[in-house]
Amino acid sequence: MKETVLKQLESIVHQFRNVEEQMADPSVIADTKRYNGLAKQYRELEPIIAAHKEYHSANDDLTEYESLLAGKNEDPELLEMAREALPETKEAVEKAFFDLQRLLLPKDPLDGKNVILEIRAGTGGDEAGLFAAEMFRAYQRFSEANGWKMTVSSVNESGIGGFKEVSAVVEGTDVFSQLKYESGTHRVQRVPKTESQGRVHTSAITVAILAEAEDVGIEVKETDLKVDTYRSSGAGGQHVNTTDSAVRLTHLPTGVVVQCQDERSQIKNKEKALKALRAHLYDLKLREQQEQIAADRKNMVGSGDRSEKIRTYNFPQGRVTDHRIKVTLYQLDDFMNGGMKEMIEACRTNFEARRINEAFGEQD
Repeated sequence: MKETVLKQLESIVHQFRNVEEQMADPSVIADTKRYNGLAKQYRELEPIIAAHKEYHSANDDLTEYESLLAGKNEDPELLEMAREALPETKEAVEKAFFDLQRLLLPKDPLDGKNVILEIRAGTGGDEAGLFAAEMFRAYQRFSEANGWKMTVSSVNESGIGGFKEVSAVVEGTDVFSQLKYESGTHRVQRVPKTESQGRVHTSAITVAILAEAEDVGIEVKETDLKVDTYRSSGAGGQHVNTTDSAVRLTHLPTGVVVQCQDERSQIKNKEKALKALRAHLYDLKLREQQEQIAADRKNMVGSGDRSEKIRTYNFPQGRVTDHRIKVTLYQLDDFMNGGMKEMIEACRTNFEARRINEAFGEQD
């Protein structure tokens, strides 16, 4: 694998130097369109070149320490320094090489998109609804920590403060790239508030992360829509409960149903519902066009059955476990308060490592 990667990097370094030379040419500088095109290439290649330098710097240090330990140098202080630095330097080389490979992978065109977040209660009755509401708040706090904007589109509340389902738009920088591995069945194990015997129950919810579709990408014909209006329920003041402002859209060709009751205006609710519908249809289109991605994503969410879990939240033990990457964190309270970064980064790193192995072969 390493030889393949380094050979590819030689070509990229040559390309980068060529771009630099052209950008310094006065005739190119005078040609704004050409110069801007080269500047874009430069920005795209620069992180790879920086990672390439980082790798070679760490690798040079490793070679130096290994030579000292293998040679005839009898300076005890120098040898001790090399022995102490060797493990950390090996780790730095491995990390730098992994970062290089990650940068060489084809970029997911969806990574920079906003998302539609949907959470639904699965098996477990009221307890599943309560956990759905708690997970929604956890994603809200994570979004706030990242400077993202979350706008609720629709909420269907259960009787004891939980959510049967909730939908929201999350807008910001690289939202999909960070949340895309959250789709699936999330299982919770704890003593419910409604449990009088103190027994631990197991419930489940489903989380769906859908890339927001651009208006130009997906055409939705009015003739393909069934539009229902009804009175909003839940929070929103007196007004929403006395007018038929909520909107439910059914896309007749696919059977996809979305709804929005967040706004007081029926027109605004329809606009939001159309945005969510386009995201669903965009996701369907991607599944049809990219079979290999579809195979991975088709069963992302599942039915909400406990056995289909991607992650377990065990409250008595204070742990959260991702079963796909076999990572357990004993920081459940922090996680539920939006401290998801460590788990999300672990998922991204693990799944990118799989892509690297597919692209370049197993590690040498």
